[in-house]
Amino acid sequence: MLRLAEVLLGILQAESTRHRKIALHLPRTASLDSKTRVVARVFHDLQLTSQDVLNVLLPLLPSGRLTMVMDRTTWHYGQTPLNILVLGVLLGGVVLPLVWTVLPHQGNSSGAVRILFVAQLLKVLPAKRWAVLIADRQASVVNSAVLPKSELVGKEWCAYLRWRGVKRCFRIKENTRIDDLLARDQFKDLQPGEVRTVFEKAWVYGTWMRVVVTLSPVGDRVIVASDLSVLDTLFTYQKRWGVECTFSAMKARGLGLEATHMTGHRLSRLFGLLCIVLAWMVRIGEAVQELNPLTLDNRGRKARSTARSGWTLLSQAVRWGLDAFWTYLDLLKTAFPSPGEGKS
Repeated sequence: MLRLAEVLLGILQAESTRHRKIALHLPRTASLDSKTRVVARVFHDLQLTSQDVLNVLLPLLPSGRLTMVMDRTTWHYGQTPLNILVLGVLLGGVVLPLVWTVLPHQGNSSGAVRILFVAQLLKVLPAKRWAVLIADRQASVVNSAVLPKSELVGKEWCAYLRWRGVKRCFRIKENTRIDDLLARDQFKDLQPGEVRTVFEKAWVYGTWMRVVVTLSPVGDRVIVASDLSVLDTLFTYQKRWGVECTFSAMKARGLGLEATHMTGHRLSRLFGLLCIVLAWMVRIGEAVQELNPLTLDNRGRKARSTARSGWTLLSQAVRWGLDAFWTYLDLLKTAFPSPGEGKS
């Protein structure tokens, strides 16, 4: 566990997942080559499992109902596509991954994988704790002359969530059938910024859901199907942006996930370690923001993200051996405040 903790703090300071860069920050007197081998061994052995990560993250969850988000991130290592499916909880403006899997292929995940994903998390986080599950377009564009395979997958997926009592909020693709028509054949005269809805619930993926459509300023049509009201549907779907903030914080603009040469099980272990680092950064950022709210720029957005604020404080405490490190360590064992708590 000591080696694991050293590598975790090394990633934090290096903002990189390259072994040699992490090794530069290990507090050992050994040679750099020796320390690089220590880093490699951490990811080769089975010290860190996905269950270990979940055991660290679950106590951080606040009481009450939680907004869950499922999405994937993909990039290439040379010619090799790397594709990770993530299911996590929205906290502090980012999605903290709770379960994940490295997909052995490019493109979207199958309905069976998504069902197993949700079932895995429901074992430790019952459906009554899920306010809603948000997901982006999961279907593949296929020939619409026959029943798309994506619709068959969508039916199984939606039916399972309904059976488990999980409210859904999904963006659907234009080749999805809404009642008897393809989505792309409806609302053709939609104007940018305009929001429309099917008057009553529509038949989507073999179940009744509310359908809301809007057109982005750049002309991208957004079609969302959900179990929520019309007003709540688009407001809720906008929260999916939190997972983009997660991937940004983990990849090139943050901890350097894309720089890794690891694949398969080693990549999965690395991702688990990054989940802990991210949660720690965000928890510190949230705690500091409660005392000193972050300044806003001219557009009304935070000048610096919660994760970046937490990283700055934590990395300084580790680098200079500040007493504040022990306060930050306690925060890793302290639950996030419930949504709205401490706000006036």
